[in-house]
Parts: sequence; C-alpha cells; structure tokens
Amino acid sequence: MKTLLTILITFIIIQMQAQTTISGIVTNVKKEPIIGANVYLEGTYDGGTTDEYGKFSFSTSETGSQTLIVSFLSYETFTMLGDISYMKDLEIKLKDDVNTLDAVVLSAGTFSAGDNSKVNVLKPLDVVTTASALGDFVGALQTLPGTTTVAEDGRLFVRGGDANETQIFIDGIRVFTPYTPTTNNAPTRGRYSPFLFDGITFSTGGYSAEYGQALSSVLLLNTVDEPDQEKTDIGIMSVGATLGNTQKWEKSSVSVNVSYVNLAPYNAIFPNRNNFIKPFETASGEAVYRRKTNSGLFKLYGAFDTSSFELTQEDINSPDGQYIKLNNNNFYLNGSYSGVLSDTWSMQTGFSFTNAKNKINLGDRAIRDTEKSLHSKLKFKNRISNRFKLYFGAEYFKTDFEEQYNDDFVDNATYGFDNDIAAAFVEADIFLSKDLAFKTGLRAEYSELFDDFTLAPRATMAYKISDKSQLSLAYGDFYQNPTSNVLKFNQDFEPANAKHYILNYQFNADRKIFRAEAYYKDYSNLEKFDGDFPSFDSNFSSNGSGFAKGIDFFWRDSKSIKNVDYWLSYSFLDTKRDYRNFPEQAQPNFANTHNFSAVAKYWIDDWKSQVGFSYGFASGRTFTNPNKPGFLNEKTKAFNSLSVNWAYLISPQKILYASVNNVLGFKNVNGYQYANTPDVNGNFNRRALRPALDQFFFVGFFWTISEDKKSNQLDNL
Repeated sequence: MKTLLTILITFIIIQMQAQTTISGIVTNVKKEPIIGANVYLEGTYDGGTTDEYGKFSFSTSETGSQTLIVSFLSYETFTMLGDISYMKDLEIKLKDDVNTLDAVVLSAGTFSAGDNSKVNVLKPLDVVTTASALGDFVGALQTLPGTTTVAEDGRLFVRGGDANETQIFIDGIRVFTPYTPTTNNAPTRGRYSPFLFDGITFSTGGYSAEYGQALSSVLLLNTVDEPDQEKTDIGIMSVGATLGNTQKWEKSSVSVNVSYVNLAPYNAIFPNRNNFIKPFETASGEAVYRRKTNSGLFKLYGAFDTSSFELTQEDINSPDGQYIKLNNNNFYLNGSYSGVLSDTWSMQTGFSFTNAKNKINLGDRAIRDTEKSLHSKLKFKNRISNRFKLYFGAEYFKTDFEEQYNDDFVDNATYGFDNDIAAAFVEADIFLSKDLAFKTGLRAEYSELFDDFTLAPRATMAYKISDKSQLSLAYGDFYQNPTSNVLKFNQDFEPANAKHYILNYQFNADRKIFRAEAYYKDYSNLEKFDGDFPSFDSNFSSNGSGFAKGIDFFWRDSKSIKNVDYWLSYSFLDTKRDYRNFPEQAQPNFANTHNFSAVAKYWIDDWKSQVGFSYGFASGRTFTNPNKPGFLNEKTKAFNSLSVNWAYLISPQKILYASVNNVLGFKNVNGYQYANTPDVNGNFNRRALRPALDQFFFVGFFWTISEDKKSNQLDNL
C-alpha cells in the first residue's frame, strides 16, 4: 500500500513539475482592459478568461510549439504561434472587428436598399409603395435627394447631369436601353418590373471603379437569389393585366412575369391633350432562371417588350398638328455567375445582350434605327484579411448602331457607328479600424472608336465620429462617350469627363437616418454642335464644359409615430454648362435649383389598409423666350404634385389597390413652344407645354396563390 501511495505521489509531483503557466494581459488599442475574453490553446481544453483587469493565467501540460487563441465579441481574434515556454507575461492588444454592425460604412454618394446593406435609406418595399411612383423603381428613386424633377421625361436626372449620364445595371451587367420609348411631353417608365428585384444601390456620385461610362450616376439592380416558395401572382388593372409565377426545385428555380397595358379604355374615360389615333399599347415578358452549384449561383435573366402608339400632337407651327407614330421592340438577355473559389477568393462573371429596334414616323419623315449592344465582365475578389479586400477585373462593351432616314427629299440615308470599349479596374477596401476606412481604385478604358485611352482614379474615406454618426469624403474621375444621337453623325470626339468631389455626413439610429451631402462636379470635353439639332452637316467638337454644385438632405423616421413611416428630402442645385448647341454657359432646362419631396405611409389596423402620400415640389426650369434678349432667359413656374394611394387587404392574399397622381390637380407647365416667325407686332407667340393628363387614376385587384397562404403583392404595389 505504501509503495502504491509513493508511486502516486511521485507521479503527481512529476505532473505538477511538467505543468507550464501561461499568463498575460488583454487590452484594446486604447490600452483599456478587456474583461471576459476567451484565452486558450488551440486543440486543447487548456484555457481561461480575463478578469476585471484584463489579466489571465492558466496551466497546461502541453510542450513545444502551440497556438494561443484570444477572442472576444466585436474584436478580431488574436492568434499567436510559438513555444509554450515563452508565453508568460504576454501583452496582447485586440483590434476592433471591422465587420461588426457598428463599424464605419463606405457610403458617400450611395443610397442602398436591401437586406445585405448596413444602412438602408430605402427598403425594396418602398420602390413600389411610394404613391407617386406608380410601381416604377425610377419613380421611387425620384423622391431621393440629388434627383431633379423633369415631369415630362420620367428618367433619372442626377446632380446637374442629363438622363444619359445615369447608367443602369442588373446583377452588375449593363442595361443599354432601360426605358420604354414615349412621345413628346409624356414621361417614360423603366422597362423592368420590380417583381424580380430585391436589392437596389443608387449612387449619385463617387461610385466604384468597377463601373464606367456614366458621368453622373449608376443604378444597380439585383435579382432575387432564391425565392422562398412557389407562388402565382395575378393582377387586373384599369390599364391592363399582369401574371407572374415562380417554380422552385431543390437546386434551381424559375420566375416568369408577363404584362399587357392598353390605354385605350382609360383615354376613352379620361381624354388627354393628345389626339390618339392608336393609344399606347405594350406587351412584355421577363423571366429569371437560377441554379445553385456546389460553390456558387448561376442566373439567366431575359426580358422582351413591344410597344406602339400613333397620335397627333398640338404644334404652334402646324395648324394640323404634329403626326407621330412609333413601334418599338426590345430584347434583353443577362447571364451571371458568382462563386467561391477558396476561403479567400471569389469571382463574378456575366454578360448582357440588347437588341432594340425603333420605327418612328414624324410627319413625312421616317426613321428606322437598330441598336445591338453587348457587355461582358469578369471580376475577382481576394479577402486578404478582414481589414484588406482587393477587387480587380476587366470588361468589354460593344455597340452597333444603324439608322435609316427617309422623307420627301431624302431616300434611304444610312448612318451609324460601331463602338468597342475595353476596360480594366482594380480597387481595395482598407479598414484601419472600425472607425476609419478607405476605398481606393483605378479604372482604365480604351475606346476603339476614338482611339483614346483614359485613366480614372477614385477614392473614398469614411470616419466614424460617434456611435451613430460618421463623415465621408469621396473623389472620382468619370468618363463617358457621347450619345448615339451625335455619334451616328460624327465620331471625332473625346470622352466627356466629370470630376466628383463629395463630403457626406450620416446619422443612423434605431429606425431613423439623416444624411447631408455637399458636392462639386467639374465637366469637360462635353459634346458640341451647331444648329437646332445634330445632323450630318453639323460642326461637332468636344469643347463643352460646365459645373454642378449643391447640397442634399435626407431624413427618414419609422419609429417616432406608431404605424407611420415617412421620409423628407431636399436638394439645392447650382449648375451651368456649355454643351450641345448652347451659345454660352447657362443653366440647362432639365435642372431645378430647388427640389423637395415628402413621402409618408400609414398602416391602419382597423381598416386592414396601408395609406400613402407623396408630395413633390421643384422650382421652375429655364427656357428661352425669343421676345427677350438672352439664352435660357426665363423660368417656368414651380412644379407641385400631391399623390395618394390606398392598399386594402380583402384577405391575406387579395388586395384592392387605388392611387391618384396630382390629386389636387395642380396646373403644371413643363415649358413653352414658340412660333418660328413673329406676328405682325413682331412678337413670337407661344403655347404652354402641359402634361398630357393633369391627373392619373389607377385601380387594381391583385391576388396571390402561394404555399403558405399568407404572401401577397403588397411589396409589388
């Protein structure tokens, strides 16, 4: 017995002598102790936690080289590889985890909407529940600061740039013809239904080096990665009908959406200022197929639409009016793949193809144009660490544009252009801490048409000044080729250039957000031509210039008032440019000095209804009065519009929806048309360019059939 006891004691003593004590202190970068941090040897049960002074101490029987791990919530995990005998009185500093929700966000010039965004200014639902938007994502974005109200156009005009300076991308791939064609003084709409999109990023300036050929802005639309269930959506509307269906399998899914719109019945009830021979009619369809692979996701998106109308518009220079007829066919195909290559590498690739055809008759003039465009892209991402992420890639654009012109004097005049652009980009996200981050990038482009090479540096800095607020700075060089209406006649240009300077302040609390952003844009190499319109005998150059500066404010609050969500935005814009046929630098007629928007949504439990209001104000826009000296020498009266909508849940899956645009019937004026020749008194007579309709009424019934028997189309209205 004594022998056994002696052996046991001896063994314990040997074990105790073999134990090594690991000790130290854990602090943050401010040398403040971190209490409760986990400290352990990887692959063992040996470890402990830090005390109130940040100190730790534990014993281990392990020997030789080991890995010490120190971890704590909201800090980066610390790893130390070394010999056990040297792990004494360690001084360990944990760095802030830059991926936490309270970390600084690189957001200068950018509004995001989507579940993956840390700061949502708009939610995907807002795109289609804003009263004035009428289900168009572009209409909802026009309630954000930085946009300009051009009621008769309907496209996005951003910070002193014309609509051609904003480009739209689906899943990172370019959309070349994003809007449906329309007649004069009637707003267009985006071609693509919000039914298939779940994420939106709207950059009003200073955007990533990944995107080019846009002087002012980019709008990024992301299709749904994976639907949650199978369902069918049916819509019967005062202007047409829609039908959507989603099928889902283990690794793939497909969503299809078709719609038909015909304004003939509506025009019969509510006559407008246009004399329609054949009212506007369009049929469209779109589908997206998704398939998951072992390491990624493949998407194939296709859309087709055809539209037509025929009418006679009032014209002060033509007693019989201006005859206009249009037929348009547009096909768009988009394929993309995103996948993981390793723990630190991922990639994205994709392509798009557009085939757009227009047949236009303006009086005795017949115009036939065809545009075929292609975009392909390959992008890689390397997450070197949580603090350093590298992006790089290349892309290729090709456009083939051809137009035929006929009138009483010209027979089959043909003109057009082929444009090929190759580009490469590199960009890095650098997080020095969770309070300070940088994004820096460089984009290179070569235009075969101009035989021109450009380099565009871009940089953003963001600094968190408190738990709920941050400051950001951004600079960028941006290039874009002239539009097809001048390139089809002449290709001796340089790419237009805009330099962006942005200062942003952002406050983000619980369901509240405030943004203030000041900016300056310097334009150079803008297109110039003589005459009223570009033509084959115009003199062209790239001598245009201009500037745009201003400040934008945005406030959103969905917490202070029960069941109420509202936002307010205001923009001040000071801009002048000398481009196209301008004889001097002037404020262009698409720019408003002041823009204000207020949107509110109220859910009424007792009525099972959501009621929405949207008010828009814009100061007058410039026009040229030939009865006075000067160019763009007067302004229209201010634009006002109040819109309301009401969605009533008949049952969980049946909705009755109604909306009225400009419910108070403001008599807005978009501009004036003057006579070509003066009257006997030497005055040029004019007529006001009024909207085709002062108000627009919409009623629809929407029915969803789904597996859970709860889903509805409220997020599509």
